[in-house]
Amino acid sequence: MSSISGLVTTDAALADRSDKGLKGGALGLLSSTVVGVASTAPAYSLAATLGFVVVVIGVRAPIVTLLAFIPMLLISYGYKELNRADPDCGTTFTWATRAFSPGTGWMGGWGIVAADILVMPSLAQVAGQYVFLLFNAKGIGSQANSGWVLLVGIVWIIAMTVICYVGIEISANFQKALLGVELTMLLLLSVVALVKVANGTAPSGHLVPHWSWFNPFGGSFSAFVAGLTLMLFIYWGWDTSVSVNEETANKHVTPGRAAVFATVILLVIYEVVVLAAQSYAGLGKTGIGLGNPDHQNDVLSVLGGSIFGSSGLGSVLTHLLLLMVLTSAAASTQTTILPTARTTLSMAVYKAIPEKFARIHPRFLTPTWSTVAMGGVSIVLYVILNFISAGTVISDSVTALGVLIAYYYGLTGLACFWYYRRSLSHSTRNLFVQGILPLLGWVIMWSIGGYSLVQDWKPSNSYTSWHVPGLGWHIGGAFLLAAGSLVLGVVLMYVYRAVAPAFFRGEVLNASTATLVPEDVGTPVGLFGIEPGGSQETDTAG
Repeated sequence: MSSISGLVTTDAALADRSDKGLKGGALGLLSSTVVGVASTAPAYSLAATLGFVVVVIGVRAPIVTLLAFIPMLLISYGYKELNRADPDCGTTFTWATRAFSPGTGWMGGWGIVAADILVMPSLAQVAGQYVFLLFNAKGIGSQANSGWVLLVGIVWIIAMTVICYVGIEISANFQKALLGVELTMLLLLSVVALVKVANGTAPSGHLVPHWSWFNPFGGSFSAFVAGLTLMLFIYWGWDTSVSVNEETANKHVTPGRAAVFATVILLVIYEVVVLAAQSYAGLGKTGIGLGNPDHQNDVLSVLGGSIFGSSGLGSVLTHLLLLMVLTSAAASTQTTILPTARTTLSMAVYKAIPEKFARIHPRFLTPTWSTVAMGGVSIVLYVILNFISAGTVISDSVTALGVLIAYYYGLTGLACFWYYRRSLSHSTRNLFVQGILPLLGWVIMWSIGGYSLVQDWKPSNSYTSWHVPGLGWHIGGAFLLAAGSLVLGVVLMYVYRAVAPAFFRGEVLNASTATLVPEDVGTPVGLFGIEPGGSQETDTAG
């Protein structure tokens, strides 16, 4: 018997594993929903994105927030239905392989991995800055490319990787605490802001809420799509609820429900905060205005000081707001590592990547190589991006995420439609929930992603750019990151196909292999590769 942070684990409990060796039944509906909501990091996402949204779309931010929710809800139903048929932690990778082909599935898995790795530098940087802001070291915290911020960001990634390594239950309980603080402070911020707008004590430049804010027409189409793409980023992450399906009780049903619940909860949170922030601060380009370029990377800390004040209780609440954004980044960092590690675990089990990534810790029942590799690669990328163009390329990485999110979310919707195509006529429910809704989600997602990719080509839409020698092309940094990530995935896929062709031939995973998992997957592997008996780590994926 062993004890982990108060959790007593018996041999019988350790035997309750999923097919891949993960700890089955560890999460319930509440924990799964919390993981899904926390993965989006509402406070961090709003702090890092809202300023850019209002610059692009103006007062129509509330309607863009609502419309961006629609494709997310449609795709969440696709996740729900596919998980009901095949609750595999590989999600898009596994489902697209069964629905279409191994190559399509591999690229679906790569889309998840690439998106998660690409967002980590931004999360680490926000966390690093907010640690210093929290302790009033604004001179350091305001410098995104500070060496001290970089160091704290690296330590942050390491800390969240360790938490993910030591167990899914500890991770979920940690998320509940962080999300509780986050939602409480967001609600308090919004209520106080709206009260001040209503009683006339809001600063000059504030706006009175108007129905025109919910009018989708008016303004340029390209700006509207750009706003939608940015809003896709703030909703992204709820699919973590499904990524941990093999560790969830009633894994065929609970993860899908949690994903749908998470998207609805996010809509309510975002609409309230966006409406309150826009009303209180206005869209001005000076002071606390949301259009002020000096704080587009972080609007919440500026709003907090104005809304709560800087003395007495106000100072305490302002610092709690800073802590909230910090914990939000922590939650998102942790829940970004979780789905990536489980995607690569599933890919390794089915021999789509090296089998080392399928190893499971004997005590914690979590992926070993997959978790540590995610943390390590994230640190390397963070360091590189931090030194390129004084860290401004990290902002381009957030923009590029919209394309990758649209890609793999859309692929999941299409996979759902194709997977169930022969049973859509069996009932009206099947036609809509398994067919029309996910297919419509695919159309919307890929349309937004494709249009965004075209717009990202323009240097004016990025913080960095590249002149192509000899061709005279001037390409935006966001395009390079988005398209480059997808091209890198294709290259890696063909390289591994040449090295280990079994998966790509459909010999391991295809439409007819219901739950084909090698018998020895999940064999215990000790900490740092040393088994309990002291021998060196051995491969566990057949």
